[in-house]
Amino acid sequence: MTTPTKLAPAPVIDGTIRLLAEHYVFPGTAEQLTGLLRRRLAEGAYDVADAEELARLVTADLQSVNGDRHLRLKHHADPIRPERGAATLDAMRRDFDASLGGAPRVQLLDGGVAVVELAPMLFPLGWAAEPLGAALTLASRARALIVDLRANRGGDPDTVAFVCGYLLDERTHLNTMYWREGERREQSWSQPHVPGARFGGTKPLYVLTSGTTFSAAEELAYDLQQLGRATVVGEPTRGGAHPCNGWTLHPHLEATIPVGRAVNPVSRTNWEGAGVRPDIVCAADDALDHAHGLAVTRLKEPEALDDRFGG
Repeated sequence: MTTPTKLAPAPVIDGTIRLLAEHYVFPGTAEQLTGLLRRRLAEGAYDVADAEELARLVTADLQSVNGDRHLRLKHHADPIRPERGAATLDAMRRDFDASLGGAPRVQLLDGGVAVVELAPMLFPLGWAAEPLGAALTLASRARALIVDLRANRGGDPDTVAFVCGYLLDERTHLNTMYWREGERREQSWSQPHVPGARFGGTKPLYVLTSGTTFSAAEELAYDLQQLGRATVVGEPTRGGAHPCNGWTLHPHLEATIPVGRAVNPVSRTNWEGAGVRPDIVCAADDALDHAHGLAVTRLKEPEALDDRFGG
């Protein structure tokens, strides 16, 4: 009987350590994590039989210092290509094709309230501009709008800015990214012009969140909340504000390393760790009904009627 060959953890750990040192947005934390991973490797903590278990153990250690949920050793059941970011792109493309480009639902509810669900991700803008623009243009005539991010697990900050362009009246500073590489700063602004029709910056707007809402989806909710543009309804989000890149270290293992941090121009901070705190807290399953009720009530107020009839 042949004994199964154990996974060799040392090359994976060495590769993770190198990526931390070269790319992690917080160099001081990278030093702490480097020492921790080396110690755990020497102790035999990573001597496990399969890649999935190694990913679980290493991820727990990576997140043990500062709780950064973007910092992971991620397991993929199917073999992944070696190019940087290939695993993430391949998975995103499958999800994009299966979700109508990230806008799987546009619905008109009673009272002239529209719902646009953005899920499962905010896909790269080169892919997503057409389907998202179509969905948001279709909803632009509604009297109030609910943007459903409860099942959205993140995506592209450029797509966040694109969506905000439909929900604001003018070009607006949304966020500033501080990148480790070259110590660069990069501002994110909503677009002054959008393809199609805007919903605009004055009609009632609600954003739904859950404990699953993550990363770029959190940025969309947070940016609109900080600007006073939207009421956030639902559950606190997961709390991941650091954009990351992915590197293949093994046919089934990808290290995702945050390479920047977000700073909101209003709050001067971000949602890392704490998540986005809803204005109206309720169970995620109840958030749509709750937001719809708020919207209908809001639309009955005198100023809403004046807007409707041009008063």
